[in-house]
Amino acid sequence: MTKDLEKLEKRLKIKFKNRDLLQQALIHRSYLNEHPEVKISHNERLEFLGDAIIEFIVTEFLYKNYQASEGTLTSWRASLVNMKILAQVAKKINLDKYLYLSRGEFFSSSDKAKMTILADAFEALIGAIYLDQGLKKTKEFIKKTIIARLNFILKHKLYEDAKSKFQELIQAKLKITPTYQVIQEKGPDHAKEFVVGLFLREKIIAQGRGRSKQEAEIEAAQKALKKYKKIISNF
Repeated sequence: MTKDLEKLEKRLKIKFKNRDLLQQALIHRSYLNEHPEVKISHNERLEFLGDAIIEFIVTEFLYKNYQASEGTLTSWRASLVNMKILAQVAKKINLDKYLYLSRGEFFSSSDKAKMTILADAFEALIGAIYLDQGLKKTKEFIKKTIIARLNFILKHKLYEDAKSKFQELIQAKLKITPTYQVIQEKGPDHAKEFVVGLFLREKIIAQGRGRSKQEAEIEAAQKALKKYKKIISNF
Protein backbone atom coordinates (compact mmCIF):
# COMPACT_ATOMS: atom_id res chain seq x y z
CA MET A 1 0.00 0.00 0.00
CA THR A 2 2.08 2.88 -1.32
CA LYS A 3 -0.28 5.88 -1.45
CA ASP A 4 1.31 9.09 -0.19
CA LEU A 5 -1.33 9.99 2.38
CA GLU A 6 0.74 12.91 3.66
CA LYS A 7 -0.02 14.73 0.40
CA LEU A 8 -3.72 14.05 0.89
CA GLU A 9 -3.55 15.37 4.45
CA LYS A 10 -2.04 18.60 3.10
CA ARG A 11 -4.84 18.79 0.56
CA LEU A 12 -7.44 18.29 3.29
CA LYS A 13 -5.54 20.60 5.68
CA ILE A 14 -5.98 17.93 8.34
CA LYS A 15 -3.19 16.07 10.12
CA PHE A 16 -4.54 12.72 11.31
CA LYS A 17 -3.54 11.46 14.72
CA ASN A 18 -4.32 7.92 13.53
CA ARG A 19 -3.49 7.70 9.83
CA ASP A 20 -4.94 4.17 9.72
CA LEU A 21 -8.39 5.78 9.89
CA LEU A 22 -7.64 7.86 6.81
CA GLN A 23 -6.32 4.81 5.00
CA GLN A 24 -9.37 2.75 5.94
CA ALA A 25 -11.66 5.45 4.54
CA LEU A 26 -10.00 4.95 1.16
CA ILE A 27 -10.13 1.14 0.98
CA HIS A 28 -12.87 -0.31 -1.23
CA ARG A 29 -14.00 -3.83 -0.41
CA SER A 30 -12.75 -5.07 -3.80
CA TYR A 31 -9.15 -4.15 -2.93
CA LEU A 32 -9.04 -6.60 -0.03
CA ASN A 33 -10.09 -9.45 -2.30
CA GLU A 34 -6.83 -8.97 -4.23
CA HIS A 35 -4.73 -8.07 -1.16
CA PRO A 36 -5.70 -10.41 1.71
CA GLU A 37 -2.44 -9.50 3.47
CA VAL A 38 -3.79 -6.00 4.26
CA LYS A 39 -4.81 -5.86 7.90
CA ILE A 40 -6.93 -2.68 7.72
CA SER A 41 -10.63 -3.21 6.95
CA HIS A 42 -12.60 -1.69 4.07
CA ASN A 43 -14.43 1.63 4.40
CA GLU A 44 -18.07 0.54 4.69
CA ARG A 45 -18.45 1.04 8.45
CA LEU A 46 -16.86 4.49 8.21
CA GLU A 47 -19.18 5.26 5.30
CA PHE A 48 -22.19 4.34 7.47
CA LEU A 49 -21.00 6.72 10.19
CA GLY A 50 -20.08 9.53 7.80
CA ASP A 51 -23.44 9.43 6.05
CA ALA A 52 -25.24 10.11 9.34
CA ILE A 53 -22.79 12.83 10.37
CA ILE A 54 -23.12 14.73 7.07
CA GLU A 55 -26.90 14.70 7.25
CA PHE A 56 -26.87 15.87 10.87
CA ILE A 57 -24.41 18.73 10.31
CA VAL A 58 -26.13 19.98 7.15
CA THR A 59 -29.55 19.73 8.82
CA GLU A 60 -28.36 21.62 11.90
CA PHE A 61 -26.81 24.36 9.76
CA LEU A 62 -29.99 24.85 7.71
CA TYR A 63 -32.18 24.86 10.82
CA LYS A 64 -30.05 27.44 12.64
CA ASN A 65 -29.50 29.76 9.68
CA TYR A 66 -32.80 29.78 7.76
CA GLN A 67 -36.42 30.29 8.79
CA ALA A 68 -37.81 28.33 5.85
CA SER A 69 -40.46 25.61 6.15
CA GLU A 70 -39.64 21.96 6.78
CA GLY A 71 -40.41 21.07 3.15
CA THR A 72 -38.14 23.81 1.81
CA LEU A 73 -35.28 22.89 4.14
CA THR A 74 -35.66 19.26 3.12
CA SER A 75 -35.35 20.13 -0.57
CA TRP A 76 -32.30 22.31 0.13
CA ARG A 77 -30.68 19.50 2.08
CA ALA A 78 -31.40 17.01 -0.69
CA SER A 79 -29.72 19.34 -3.19
CA LEU A 80 -26.61 19.45 -1.00
CA VAL A 81 -26.41 15.86 0.22
CA ASN A 82 -26.72 13.46 -2.70
CA MET A 83 -24.45 11.10 -4.57
CA LYS A 84 -23.66 13.54 -7.38
CA ILE A 85 -22.60 16.39 -5.07
CA LEU A 86 -20.58 14.13 -2.75
CA ALA A 87 -18.77 12.62 -5.74
CA GLN A 88 -18.01 16.11 -7.09
CA VAL A 89 -16.61 17.20 -3.73
CA ALA A 90 -14.52 14.01 -3.51
CA LYS A 91 -13.14 14.71 -6.99
CA LYS A 92 -12.35 18.30 -6.11
CA ILE A 93 -10.20 17.26 -3.16
CA ASN A 94 -8.49 14.62 -5.35
CA LEU A 95 -9.84 11.72 -3.31
CA ASP A 96 -10.05 9.60 -6.48
CA LYS A 97 -6.24 9.56 -6.71
CA TYR A 98 -5.91 7.92 -3.30
CA LEU A 99 -8.55 5.18 -3.44
CA TYR A 100 -7.56 1.55 -2.99
CA LEU A 101 -9.52 -0.42 -5.59
CA SER A 102 -9.08 -3.77 -7.28
CA ARG A 103 -7.85 -3.52 -10.86
CA GLY A 104 -11.09 -5.06 -12.08
CA GLU A 105 -13.20 -2.56 -10.16
CA PHE A 106 -11.19 0.37 -11.51
CA PHE A 107 -11.35 -0.60 -15.17
CA SER A 108 -14.82 -2.15 -15.40
CA SER A 109 -16.91 0.29 -13.37
CA SER A 110 -19.40 2.46 -15.22
CA ASP A 111 -19.41 6.23 -14.72
CA LYS A 112 -22.35 5.82 -12.35
CA ALA A 113 -20.54 3.13 -10.35
CA LYS A 114 -17.41 5.31 -10.12
CA MET A 115 -19.55 8.17 -8.86
CA THR A 116 -20.99 5.88 -6.17
CA ILE A 117 -17.51 4.72 -5.12
CA LEU A 118 -16.36 8.34 -4.82
CA ALA A 119 -19.42 9.42 -2.84
CA ASP A 120 -19.05 6.44 -0.50
CA ALA A 121 -15.37 7.23 0.04
CA PHE A 122 -16.17 10.84 0.89
CA GLU A 123 -18.72 9.70 3.49
CA ALA A 124 -16.10 7.32 4.90
CA LEU A 125 -13.61 10.19 5.03
CA ILE A 126 -16.09 12.24 7.08
CA GLY A 127 -16.46 9.30 9.46
CA ALA A 128 -12.68 9.09 9.79
CA ILE A 129 -12.32 12.84 10.40
CA TYR A 130 -15.01 12.72 13.09
CA LEU A 131 -13.37 9.80 14.93
CA ASP A 132 -9.89 11.31 14.67
CA GLN A 133 -10.53 15.05 15.01
CA GLY A 134 -13.90 15.39 16.73
CA LEU A 135 -17.16 17.17 15.88
CA LYS A 136 -15.87 20.75 15.67
CA LYS A 137 -13.22 19.96 13.05
CA THR A 138 -15.72 17.82 11.12
CA LYS A 139 -18.22 20.68 11.03
CA GLU A 140 -15.56 23.03 9.71
CA PHE A 141 -14.63 20.58 6.95
CA ILE A 142 -18.24 19.96 5.90
CA LYS A 143 -18.99 23.68 5.84
CA LYS A 144 -15.95 24.25 3.62
CA THR A 145 -16.62 21.39 1.20
CA ILE A 146 -20.41 20.92 1.09
CA ILE A 147 -22.31 23.76 2.72
CA ALA A 148 -20.20 26.28 0.79
CA ARG A 149 -22.17 25.22 -2.30
CA LEU A 150 -25.51 26.31 -0.84
CA ASN A 151 -25.46 29.91 -2.10
CA PHE A 152 -24.90 28.74 -5.68
CA ILE A 153 -27.73 26.21 -5.35
CA LEU A 154 -30.13 28.82 -3.98
CA LYS A 155 -29.14 31.46 -6.54
CA HIS A 156 -29.77 29.11 -9.46
CA LYS A 157 -32.76 27.38 -7.83
CA LEU A 158 -31.14 23.98 -8.24
CA TYR A 159 -33.21 22.75 -5.30
CA GLU A 160 -36.46 22.90 -7.26
CA ASP A 161 -38.25 19.59 -7.19
CA ALA A 162 -38.14 17.94 -10.61
CA LYS A 163 -40.92 15.54 -9.60
CA SER A 164 -43.35 18.35 -8.79
CA LYS A 165 -42.45 20.28 -11.91
CA PHE A 166 -42.96 17.27 -14.18
CA GLN A 167 -46.24 16.36 -12.49
CA GLU A 168 -47.61 19.88 -12.96
CA LEU A 169 -46.72 19.87 -16.66
CA ILE A 170 -48.16 16.42 -17.33
CA GLN A 171 -51.36 16.99 -15.39
CA ALA A 172 -51.91 20.27 -17.25
CA LYS A 173 -51.39 18.68 -20.66
CA LEU A 174 -52.54 15.07 -20.31
CA LYS A 175 -54.58 14.97 -17.08
CA ILE A 176 -52.38 12.07 -15.94
CA THR A 177 -50.62 11.72 -12.58
CA PRO A 178 -47.11 10.24 -12.97
CA THR A 179 -46.29 7.24 -10.79
CA TYR A 180 -42.98 5.77 -9.68
CA GLN A 181 -42.10 2.13 -9.16
CA VAL A 182 -38.93 0.42 -7.94
CA ILE A 183 -37.70 -1.82 -10.73
CA GLN A 184 -34.55 -3.11 -9.10
CA GLU A 185 -32.67 -3.05 -5.78
CA LYS A 186 -29.08 -4.17 -5.51
CA GLY A 187 -26.21 -3.97 -3.07
CA PRO A 188 -25.96 -4.51 0.71
CA ASP A 189 -28.41 -2.82 3.07
CA HIS A 190 -25.99 -0.02 4.02
CA ALA A 191 -25.22 0.80 0.38
CA LYS A 192 -28.22 -0.10 -1.73
CA GLU A 193 -28.78 1.22 -5.22
CA PHE A 194 -32.35 1.66 -6.44
CA VAL A 195 -33.56 1.70 -10.02
CA VAL A 196 -36.92 3.45 -10.31
CA GLY A 197 -39.22 3.68 -13.31
CA LEU A 198 -41.40 6.72 -14.04
CA PHE A 199 -44.74 5.67 -15.52
CA LEU A 200 -47.59 7.43 -17.28
CA ARG A 201 -50.48 5.02 -16.98
CA GLU A 202 -48.80 1.69 -17.76
CA LYS A 203 -46.04 3.12 -19.95
CA ILE A 204 -42.53 3.61 -18.57
CA ILE A 205 -41.02 6.83 -19.89
CA ALA A 206 -37.83 7.22 -17.85
CA GLN A 207 -35.61 5.45 -15.35
CA GLY A 208 -33.46 6.81 -12.55
CA ARG A 209 -30.81 5.38 -10.24
CA GLY A 210 -29.88 6.46 -6.75
CA ARG A 211 -28.84 5.41 -3.28
CA SER A 212 -32.37 6.08 -2.07
CA LYS A 213 -35.77 5.73 -3.72
CA GLN A 214 -36.19 9.51 -3.56
CA GLU A 215 -32.87 10.14 -5.30
CA ALA A 216 -33.75 7.63 -8.04
CA GLU A 217 -37.20 9.17 -8.52
CA ILE A 218 -35.70 12.66 -8.87
CA GLU A 219 -33.24 11.46 -11.50
CA ALA A 220 -36.10 9.79 -13.43
CA ALA A 221 -38.11 13.01 -13.29
CA GLN A 222 -35.13 15.07 -14.46
CA LYS A 223 -34.68 12.76 -17.46
CA ALA A 224 -38.39 12.98 -18.25
CA LEU A 225 -38.29 16.79 -18.14
CA LYS A 226 -35.50 16.81 -20.73
CA LYS A 227 -37.70 14.91 -23.19
CA TYR A 228 -41.02 16.45 -22.14
CA LYS A 229 -42.07 17.59 -25.64
CA LYS A 230 -41.39 14.15 -27.09
CA ILE A 231 -43.40 12.50 -24.32
CA ILE A 232 -46.37 14.78 -24.96
CA SER A 233 -46.30 14.14 -28.72
CA ASN A 234 -46.32 10.36 -28.16
CA PHE A 235 -49.51 10.40 -26.05
